[in-house]
Amino acid sequence: MSYLKGKTALVTGSTSGIGLGIAIGLAKQGVNIMMNGFGEREAAMAEVKACGVEVDYHGADMSKPTEIAELIQITEARFGALDILVNNAGIQYTAKVEDFPADKWEAIIAINLSSAFYTSHYALPGMQNRNWGRIINIASVHGLVGSSQKAAYVAAKHGIVGLTKVIALENAKTGVTCNAICPGWVLTPLVQNQVDDRAKREGVTVEAAKQALVSEKQPSGQFVTPEQLAALTVFLCGADASEVRGAAWNMDGGWASQ
Repeated sequence: MSYLKGKTALVTGSTSGIGLGIAIGLAKQGVNIMMNGFGEREAAMAEVKACGVEVDYHGADMSKPTEIAELIQITEARFGALDILVNNAGIQYTAKVEDFPADKWEAIIAINLSSAFYTSHYALPGMQNRNWGRIINIASVHGLVGSSQKAAYVAAKHGIVGLTKVIALENAKTGVTCNAICPGWVLTPLVQNQVDDRAKREGVTVEAAKQALVSEKQPSGQFVTPEQLAALTVFLCGADASEVRGAAWNMDGGWASQ
């Protein structure tokens, strides 16, 4: 029997990509799932439900603190507790700092960084009362290194790593842990858009654009998969990771080692 069976996880941004992969990975361990995101939800929910767990959905806008508070409250009411919080929701925009639109900066900071503060703010009291909880923040290799034209994204992801350390320290003598996962290139819908744009811009095939994109930064030349990130999430939630606290664990094909 899984150590996690019967627990409840909220995975933000879980209607596709990394978030959906993590939701499925946790569900396979018997974890009930509250899903969230702007994507097509019915098919995503069906995939998670097929793992034999309870599944629900809340469409909170992760840029709005009042909706985040409601999301946590409804999750606890629906399932009786919120045991595992996976902060995965994120957006991207690229431009040089001098050209970066103010509204894009504010939106990225709100969704990629501030939302993780607010979900943790509202979820922690319940976890502390039960003396068990796992907060997994999906950062990025960009929480460890920089890239040009990604000022807001890099700032937000570095902020996520810092927030992770503070939450871990504040709960170090409890059964609540907090860690960050820092993926390199993952072929999510967000990254596929970048691949398609590159193929069009350079007049090459999508496959050639895909290989060029991943090889520029990731020495392995291979994309990280949502399934691999899900497996790491499951480990960090398990008993063997109870003393992994405040880690920024990169899974990036060697990107940050250069």
